[in-house]
Amino acid sequence: MPRVHAFRDDALGDLDAVGLVAALHAGRVSVREAVDAAIARVEDVDPALGAVAYVAFDRARAAARDPRGGFFSGVPTFVKDNVDVHHLPTQFGTDAFEARPRQRDGDLARMFLATGLLPLGKTRLSEYGFSAAAEHPRLGPVRSPWSTEHTAGASSAGSAALVAAGAVPIAHANDGGGSIRIPAAVNGLVGLKPTRDRLPQEALTRQMPIRLVSDGVLTRSVRDTGAFLRESEKVYRALHLPPVGDITRPGRGRLRIAVNTRGVGTGASPEVTNLTLQVAGQLEELGHTVEEVEAPADPRFPDDFLLYWSLLALAIVRTGRRTNGRTWDPERLDNLTRGLARHGQRNLHRAPGAVRRLRRARHDGAAFHERWDVVLTPTVATETPRVGHLDPSREYDVVLGRLLDWVAFTPWQNVTGEPAISLPLATTAAGLPLGMMFGAAAGREATLLELAYELEAAFPFARIAAPEPVD
Repeated sequence: MPRVHAFRDDALGDLDAVGLVAALHAGRVSVREAVDAAIARVEDVDPALGAVAYVAFDRARAAARDPRGGFFSGVPTFVKDNVDVHHLPTQFGTDAFEARPRQRDGDLARMFLATGLLPLGKTRLSEYGFSAAAEHPRLGPVRSPWSTEHTAGASSAGSAALVAAGAVPIAHANDGGGSIRIPAAVNGLVGLKPTRDRLPQEALTRQMPIRLVSDGVLTRSVRDTGAFLRESEKVYRALHLPPVGDITRPGRGRLRIAVNTRGVGTGASPEVTNLTLQVAGQLEELGHTVEEVEAPADPRFPDDFLLYWSLLALAIVRTGRRTNGRTWDPERLDNLTRGLARHGQRNLHRAPGAVRRLRRARHDGAAFHERWDVVLTPTVATETPRVGHLDPSREYDVVLGRLLDWVAFTPWQNVTGEPAISLPLATTAAGLPLGMMFGAAAGREATLLELAYELEAAFPFARIAAPEPVD
């Protein structure tokens, strides 16, 4: 499998974000050196990965001369191209309109950049984030650095590919159906979807009847994810949620952990099931109480989620010209987006019942976690698809069926609003990383981080090793 990485003996080395902060504070490297190293790495690997939507290298170099404050001051990063960043366009991964540079940072970007993170540009996603693989009909796919023959997974694919390849230590991601957790799972990363409202949301997200999307980061270490939540909380505090605080080590208490590999509708493949049960056994060895259980979801959940997802596509199609101006051309949307919009239109009469049941899922999830501290599932149902398997230019029914077979576990927490984290705890027979997902009750990110620290220490995460250098 052709692998790509950018790790080398430069200012970034193999440091994670917290390690780079320590190096900057100690004077071992400068912000300018870190930014220049990251730019050089991006230029080396992106021709093979296709991860970058826009570059802002000159702006980043200028900012490196006088970086803004914050714990992550001067740490190079990228922002996903569905969040507004001042002076950069927001294209949402589509060719359906021509985006202009934004006049101000969006709500999420203001919080994100207030931590001190220094953006080098924006990363690619699937069209409006609808697909679990970023494969653009014109620009091509975003590829995994673990194997450029395979997808980098879900709509935060660009951010994941750059972090996994070592171009930057941390990058923004968001998750409306698994798009933090799925790219983490297939790229050997840590990906935590926070509780709904833990971080500020973009205006468009706030208007959804059910606010599926949560923002976060993709990282190579648990401590980077924990530090990001800690620093975010200093900028924006969700008063109705218990604080995450500064989680830096495993928890002492033993947990009640439920295990489910059957999902709702589509279960995991035999290989993924076996790998998940192996992780369950490791949890038992660590002293946790583990039991296989059924999913708490209504059997109609997959159909209801698909309809709601389709209604979002329908809203984009119907409001596109008003939102995006005269350049809007719905004929340039990909087959998946148009097919979802058609599904939403044909099933509008079912929408009230679907939304009502999806809203009830929050109560089902809360009741489930009165008994179980954590639930373990695979992040995805099968191993990583090859590039082209989820090509959105294929017939709608074909690509949708393949998506539903792969994305069988992550949407639950988007509907309930609960937090969930994917950890790189398994490797398939083909040598590709496979994430395991842990979910908890709303507001319990601290529990997930403590468990993640314990697992990271007991079972060190796989890293890209000795790949062929990029020419």
